[in-house]
Amino acid sequence: MAYQLYRNTTLGNSLQESLDELIQSQQITPQLALQVLLQFDKAINAALAQRVRNRVNFRGSLNTYRFCDNVWTFVLNDVEFREVTELVKVDKVKIVACDGKNTGSNTAE
Repeated sequence: MAYQLYRNTTLGNSLQESLDELIQSQQITPQLALQVLLQFDKAINAALAQRVRNRVNFRGSLNTYRFCDNVWTFVLNDVEFREVTELVKVDKVKIVACDGKNTGSNTAE
């Protein structure tokens, strides 16, 4: 099973809202909506793993960290993100990191 982290992005939320509207108007079943979300999870994870090659460096003060169920969560304060010539500063950021390797699920589904 693919990670479901990206369902809380703008794209993921928009997809879920659209699916909810289709369910409410009885144009699709809840089971079909679930299948669409599962396919979204697989597709977004694969696309990010295979197509994104940009690197960003960041530096900040570690506020808290946690490792649970093979997922790292970091909360940083006063963070600077650097990419070649760009610098972005933020007060607080939460980073959730999961194992990027194949978790044994069948990716050919």
